[in-house]
Amino acid sequence: MMFCPKCGTKMVLRQIRVNKEKKVVLVCPNCGYTIEKQREKHVISAGEERTTAIQVLDSKIAALKTMPTVEIECPKCGNNKAYWWLVQTRSGDEPPTIFYRCTRCGYTWRQYS
Repeated sequence: MMFCPKCGTKMVLRQIRVNKEKKVVLVCPNCGYTIEKQREKHVISAGEERTTAIQVLDSKIAALKTMPTVEIECPKCGNNKAYWWLVQTRSGDEPPTIFYRCTRCGYTWRQYS
């Protein structure tokens, strides 16, 4: 995390294109101050260093593979396995809404508790 040296606002990462080359920069959302993001070095073990880069997953499918699954029948294709997650869609004293997404066809449906 880095703060803007001009106004003290927390800077955010942005990807920009400069001369057909993509660069990652830190930008202040308040005053527009920009600085190029340098690769970070982390010490792995005594005397050994590795340079790491930030990876951004654009594919929603890659993110789905880490979600929990449950055995439930898909109303669209009949598959019996789906990813699930909870969202608090109503007030805090109401139970959350359970969302399901079929692992085969990708159909999404919800169940109110």
